[in-house]
Amino acid sequence: MSQSPELLRRLLRAKDRMDAAPHEPWPISRLAQVSAVSEAHFARQFGQAFGVPPHRYLLTRRIERAIALLRDTDLPVTEVAYRTGWNSLGTFGRIFRDITGESPGELRARERPAPHGRDEAPECLVRAAHRPDLKTAVSEKRRREADGKTGIQPTEAP
Repeated sequence: MSQSPELLRRLLRAKDRMDAAPHEPWPISRLAQVSAVSEAHFARQFGQAFGVPPHRYLLTRRIERAIALLRDTDLPVTEVAYRTGWNSLGTFGRIFRDITGESPGELRARERPAPHGRDEAPECLVRAAHRPDLKTAVSEKRRREADGKTGIQPTEAP
């Protein structure tokens, strides 16, 4: 079933608000209010429209911003965490590693020395190319890692 243009505009309004202020808390109730729909309807329709649930979308934006700050500034990792919406440095570090595969400090050390010549590409393309893949939940990634460490090979459905 396709979504109406009016509903898509409402969902886009919430997505735009998250894009404009990813450091702010965005519970489903607030996003539903911005979209003028019920919470359950918002959660279902957002995932259908954009391919990921609202929370994963917000995580993507926060991690993208954190990567940019780590790469382009000398801010301490703690400050980067707080500026991107995390209240706990530990939670930031754990989720950052789960999503990117490296700690914030490791990413900074790897990204910093090499000039990246980004002046030639539009910023939107650079961000899209560096966008973390959140199609799989963090808990699922951890489960797969644990299965791999114990010698159990995860199987894919045909």
